[in-house]
Amino acid sequence: MSPRPDLGPKPLLGYTQSRLERAAELRPDAGAMAGLAAQPNAGAYVIGGDWIAMKKGSALNDPLFTMAEALALAPASETVFLGLLESAPRFGYGIAPAAAEALKTRDDLLVTDLRSIAVQGLVEPEHLPPIAEAKAVLHWHLRHRFCPNCGAPTQAVSAGWKRDCQHCHIEHFPRTDPVVIMLATEGENCLLGRSPRFGPTMWSCLAGFLEPGEAIEDAVRRETREEAGILCGKVTYFSSQPWPFPTTLMIGCHAQALTQEIVVDRAELEDARWFTKTEVASMLTRRHPEGLSTPPPVAIAHHIIRAWVENEIGFD
Repeated sequence: MSPRPDLGPKPLLGYTQSRLERAAELRPDAGAMAGLAAQPNAGAYVIGGDWIAMKKGSALNDPLFTMAEALALAPASETVFLGLLESAPRFGYGIAPAAAEALKTRDDLLVTDLRSIAVQGLVEPEHLPPIAEAKAVLHWHLRHRFCPNCGAPTQAVSAGWKRDCQHCHIEHFPRTDPVVIMLATEGENCLLGRSPRFGPTMWSCLAGFLEPGEAIEDAVRRETREEAGILCGKVTYFSSQPWPFPTTLMIGCHAQALTQEIVVDRAELEDARWFTKTEVASMLTRRHPEGLSTPPPVAIAHHIIRAWVENEIGFD
């Protein structure tokens, strides 16, 4: 139970807690993959670029198609084996973005982006992790059709989890870009920032890409100093979240602020300021007197901020 009942029940973190067994050992076996795809209980998530196709429902929509239904929608550009839900195979079925756009005219389908699906709760939560998995890998395929080493065309193998260059024989694998996202705190105050991309009322944690040769803790301190001019000491890990926009891993942290004077990097942030714990609690519940808000529960920033408000973290 939450120590702050006024905040309501703790929400699920989006795109996490996948029920799939990825069964990576099956990926190199083309015969096994063909057999799994032919099973009557095989299902596919149909994705074209940023668009996800779903069968319309009265309350929630169904993003899972049979393999035959997926093929009837459009030819596959790539197919990725996502794993097994108990004994049921699950695939990411990639189609051309233009083909996905064309499906928007059908009355029986809803075609929209993954962010809208998650924020608006358009599908059962259990579908979000495999859709995120499929979207991330299919996005990688769209942008890695040629070898970065020699420029020759590459070929998808291992059930969509690798691309081989037949010319220089280099193997290429899907990548995930690590991002630190952190809440700097000092006593009963925390530091939040505003990106120009945010809605007009939203304030959130600071964030930035981890650089080569950099530890997570060092990246947290560097990004906080660069974006807001605040020096930090202790850094504690909170949780992580795959963020399929397009393929990042959000590494959530709390940081102990050692200074208070803010110097905003206007190239990165529109603004940054200190908020009290009471004020942030009202932002989480959408009751702030000025209408200010935090990110929705689908985003890890919401959970990082809420953990601090609930006194789940602190520094000696």
